[in-house]
Amino acid sequence: MILLLDNTVLSNFALVGRSDLLRQALGTTAATTTQAMAEFETGVELGRVPATNWTWLPTLTLSPAEKDLYQQLLQRLNAGEAACLAMAAHRQARVLTDDRDARALAAQMRISVSGTVGVLIRLVKIGRLTLSEANHLLEQMLGHGYRSPVETLDKLLK
Repeated sequence: MILLLDNTVLSNFALVGRSDLLRQALGTTAATTTQAMAEFETGVELGRVPATNWTWLPTLTLSPAEKDLYQQLLQRLNAGEAACLAMAAHRQARVLTDDRDARALAAQMRISVSGTVGVLIRLVKIGRLTLSEANHLLEQMLGHGYRSPVETLDKLLK
């Protein structure tokens, strides 16, 4: 199954200098859309996120049918989230986003969703990070403005 990463997740890991963890957690199942990557690059140009090497991450283009749904979703979402949801709807993919509106719409569309916290939990479960390391990264992300649903991962890993 394809795991489509939107700009919010890409940015959270880029801001703490650990984009490598996305590759470790998701491997070859991870991808993004041209729209989500364009949003990330705009963030780099504006100085909001650091330039990051995403050459390992496939960037997928919307099909004509996906573009139709994308145009509809643009009425409610930013381009990156709209593209990820449109693609997920047509390709039975999962979306990784921290955007509240995108998550709510994904639920309505019956698209499986996770996000930054889910990736951190996976990294602990597969032994790439200790709980302490994952909590430290979450704390750093919070310091950069990430609006996490939790302050620590402790209760989620019990």
